[in-house]
Amino acid sequence: MSTVDLTGQVALVTGGARGIGSAVVHRLAKLGARVAVLDLDAAGAHRVASAVGGIAIAGDVADPATMPAVVEQIEKEFGRLDVVLLNAGIGGGQTGVDDALDVDRYRKLVGVNVDHVVYGLCAAVPALRRQGGGRIVITASLAGLTAMPADPLYTLTKHAVVGYARAAGKALAGDNITVSALCPGFVDTLLLGAAKEEFNSVAFPLLTPSDVAEALQTVLAQGEPGEAWTIQPGGRVTAYDFRGVPGVGGGKMPPEVVLGRI
Repeated sequence: MSTVDLTGQVALVTGGARGIGSAVVHRLAKLGARVAVLDLDAAGAHRVASAVGGIAIAGDVADPATMPAVVEQIEKEFGRLDVVLLNAGIGGGQTGVDDALDVDRYRKLVGVNVDHVVYGLCAAVPALRRQGGGRIVITASLAGLTAMPADPLYTLTKHAVVGYARAAGKALAGDNITVSALCPGFVDTLLLGAAKEEFNSVAFPLLTPSDVAEALQTVLAQGEPGEAWTIQPGGRVTAYDFRGVPGVGGGKMPPEVVLGRI
């Protein structure tokens, strides 16, 4: 595990009241950061923030007004922002394939899993620029790198944020802002729901939230712009090796296309 010193730095964790978010809050505080905990669960956010001497903020991450207001509050409270973990997320709750689509539930899913990431990154970037740079990590999933037929809509959202992290990472690298995605396998959190019993019945190994927090520490220490990092039980946290996109005649995609010049 790589070490990183966050003494004097300020971090924001969305969805920080439980599970991965809570474990990350404790890890960041242990590394020296002052942490702001954002969650829809006000009591949970307060409980976690109090344990590390941080601040709790209640808010709906899917509301476009929330993330700018949160960043503004953090800068007023601490004078800076250096590290952002856009971690809040929910499950699909419907297949989106062979049943009648519940549009309200679908919009909530996209609002939390995708929109909040965009709102959060756009709100954080000006604050990070004022510090000369910083780090943004998006909690994605292995479902962002491969198909998860049990939940196609969740898969859709996680593919979206992995793609966003890869592109935004390259776009912001010149500002000394490193954007990465963290893609854990199945983690023992409430998000598993009833599926946890199925995993237990076949002795399927699950990651713990602490495993993911430890992986995040490695990403903060070693991550390069636009990378997606994976972690599985018993495995080493690793930057995923994406295949290149073929260009004309099977060659590599020209840099002019990749950079958006044509």
